Formats: sequence, C-alpha cells, structure tokens
Amino acid sequence: MEKAVRNTMTEFWKDHSKQATVEEMMLDSHARELTKEELPEILALLPSLSGQRVLELGAGIGRYTSHLLTTADHVTAVDFMESFVEKNKEVNGHHSNTVIMQADVTKLDFPQNRFDVIFSNWLLMYLCDEELKSLTERMLGWLRPGGFLFFRESCNHQSGDCKRDFNPTHYRTQAEYSHLMTSANWEESEASETFGFDIVLTKKIQTYVKMKNNQNQICWLLQKVPRSSATQGGFTTFQQFLDNQQYTRRGILRYEKIFGSGYVSTGGPSTTEEFVDLLNLKPGQKVLDIGCGIGGGDFYMAKTFGVEVLGLDLSENMVDIAIERADAEKMPLVHFEVADATKRSFPEGTFDVIYSRDTILHIDDKLALFKRFYSWLKPGGRLLISDYCCGEKPWTTAFQTYVQQRGYILYTPPQYGKFIEQAGFSSVRADDRTAQFIQVIKAELQKAEAMKDDFIKEFSEEDYLAIVNGWSEKLQRCNTGDQRWGLFYATRD
Repeated sequence: MEKAVRNTMTEFWKDHSKQATVEEMMLDSHARELTKEELPEILALLPSLSGQRVLELGAGIGRYTSHLLTTADHVTAVDFMESFVEKNKEVNGHHSNTVIMQADVTKLDFPQNRFDVIFSNWLLMYLCDEELKSLTERMLGWLRPGGFLFFRESCNHQSGDCKRDFNPTHYRTQAEYSHLMTSANWEESEASETFGFDIVLTKKIQTYVKMKNNQNQICWLLQKVPRSSATQGGFTTFQQFLDNQQYTRRGILRYEKIFGSGYVSTGGPSTTEEFVDLLNLKPGQKVLDIGCGIGGGDFYMAKTFGVEVLGLDLSENMVDIAIERADAEKMPLVHFEVADATKRSFPEGTFDVIYSRDTILHIDDKLALFKRFYSWLKPGGRLLISDYCCGEKPWTTAFQTYVQQRGYILYTPPQYGKFIEQAGFSSVRADDRTAQFIQVIKAELQKAEAMKDDFIKEFSEEDYLAIVNGWSEKLQRCNTGDQRWGLFYATRD
C-alpha cells in the first residue's frame, strides 16, 4: 500500500517539477506573494544559526537554503526530486559551505551528533507513521545533544491551490504530530544515555492565516534533551503530564466554570483587572503573557488598552481553547503559542510588558528565566507576576507531599523577589498577598456552592467535589502558613 502511494506521489511530483519554479514547489499560484511574508516569519522562529551545522530536509529549489547558508557554518540540503535539486545547485551550489544532494529521506543516514539544527518544510506529511517514527529516531541521533529540529506541516488540510490527483497522505492533527515527535527516543551508544524531543514552540503560520484564512499551517521547534530529566508521572514529557493530568480539556473547562469565562487562575477577571491596572498600559505596546491559560487576561488587555499580546503556554489543551476563543472573539491583536518559556527565545527589547499568572511555580531555575525576561523587555519595560509561594521551612508532611505530587518549585515571597533583583530588575516589589488569596478562595467556594446543581449537570458530582475539596485543602495549607501567594512587580531601567 505505502509503495503504491509512494509511486503515485513520485509520478505526481515528476509532472509538477518540470520547470522547477516556486509555484510548482509550493503547489500554489500565489507562491511568490506568500513567500515574501512567510519566509521571514519562519526564519525569525529559528534558533541562532551562527557557526552551526544545518541539515535541510525537503529543500526543494532552495527557497530556504539561500537564507540558511548565509548564517550557518555549513548546510546540507536534501530533496528527492532531481529537477528541484538541480535548480538548488544552480542557485546555491557555488557556496563553499553547502552540499546539495538528491536522496529519499527514508533511506538517509548520517553520523551520530553530526548536526546542530535540522530544518524541514512540508515533508513529514508524505511519510506514514512508521516512516515518520523511524526518521524521528534517526534525526535524534543525527543531532547533537541540545540541538534543534524545526519543521512545518499542513495539518488536516492541503496548503496550496493546486488540485491533486493523489492523497499525499498522511495529514495529521497538531496533537498527533506533537505526540509522535515527543514519544520518540534515541539511545546514545557512547554515553549510554537516552534522548528525546521537548517542544520549544508550536504555532500557526500567521502568513497563511492572514492571506488565505488557512489555520492549518503549523510549525514546531523541538530540542533534543536527555529523556531522563524530562519525565514526570510516567509521561514522556512535562507537557504530556500537564495535558493528561492537571490540564485536561475537561479539567480546564471546569476551572473556567468557577473562575469566569476565559480564566483558569485565582480571582479570574477581578484580580486580572486589579493587577493589570498596575501596568499603565498604552495602545500599541507589546505584552508577553507567560502561562496564558485560555486567554482571558490577554483578551482583557487587548480590548481595554489596545495592546498587542502574545500568550505562551506549555499546555496544548490550554492553547487550543485560547485559539478557539480568539477566533470567536475576532481578536487580531492576540496570538497564542504552545511554548516552553525556558527555551523560547526573542530578540532583546521585544516587549514593553511581561505578565504571568500562577505559572512559574512549575519552573526550577527561576533566576535563569527572570534573566531571559530582563533581556526580552525594552528599557523601562515592566514585569508583573503572581505566583504560588511557600512559608518558611519546615513544612507539614501534607504540604511536602502536595508540592512533590504537583512538581512545584516554591520559594517564600522575599526569596522570590530576590531572584528578580538578581536578574537585574529595579524597583522590585514583592508582596505577600496570601490574605487576599484566602478571601478569593472563600468567595469562589461560595460561588461553587451557589451553582452546584448547574455545575454537576454540565460536568459531574465527581468534578464538583474535586474542585471544592481541592480549594478547601488549599485554604488549610494557607492557614497553616505553608502555602503563600505572592505578587511581584519590577522594571527594567
């Protein structure tokens, strides 16, 4: 079956590569106009290529090769269509730091740890699951530890306007690609260590959203990491742990039922309005929201103050719902990414404000993260964070167990504020807002009681008890002094 599909696909591409034009390669009559917008958008998402060895899979006529080789130390560009390879050689073959070769990616082989970055654009959808699994494992081997894989695919939808007489395919959902890629493992024979891919970011290609109303062009940036350090609760990655345990779609929606439409964090709209007022936002400013949840705070900031907001969250379930809401709200100033804030990168001075609500409790090296925040902010930029904190040790056994089960890394509010100061921020305010936290939880418990019948009808009694019992336990932890809630405000001079 797969051999027949591959033969049909090969014949199709022979017929659609005779002139080796960008229109043929993209199967789109508007390819040149799209490229002008899309190419810089994608290049901006790549890690630094300076001094790096790059493998480009599915290079085509060299649309990206020409740009990759200007920065990278060396580029190996691979495509299986002879006419495309010849065109790429014609355009880029004179560069001494480039090798352009014709090959079938399912049969490629390279030495272990050969490359720093692997780049692929519209290739993986032509591979069946077994081929993709095999290639992913081999790519893990070809990359050095810490290296990056960037790929872009059409998810459940073709990209161009060319009518195809074959099904390429293997159109997959965004979640299916994420699962396939992060489930792969590679054992380094020399180091006797197992590696896998962690997601750095996943996002829609905005050029296709804007120019073609195509929401199905998705890109990923993954990093090769030691798998032993990236597992929790039996799941391959921390992201899988979040999406399958704490933030299932059902779990998110039941939080929203209590917190308010668009919110999954303490106080919902009331604390959001209070805290955002501290930022003195102005129209046109750029805000980065770390741990955006399902976007309620982002929509509020964009609607009320006319700011542009980029929301990042590691939970794919959260971002899926946020994007659904953004589409329904018709909010062009708000964008979302599945992203790991500890690995995502932005140019220095990108944002006016960095905002985060009850998220950084998951992150171990908070000082390193705050240094990244400092770099991403413009001079005069502002940082505002609310987060779970803790009281002085020793903690009760119950609190120790709770923290361990959730994988939280907690500090007292003063300790937390010190990390922000050490990152370079000035005018740091570290407020212990536990009293406010207790008041909010009590109010939300009352709200839950008032809507009990309606809540159970929409979800279940089990879901209701999980919410109520969870908050009751939270109150108890606060009353013993173990759990605290901090609000932190600082500026970059």
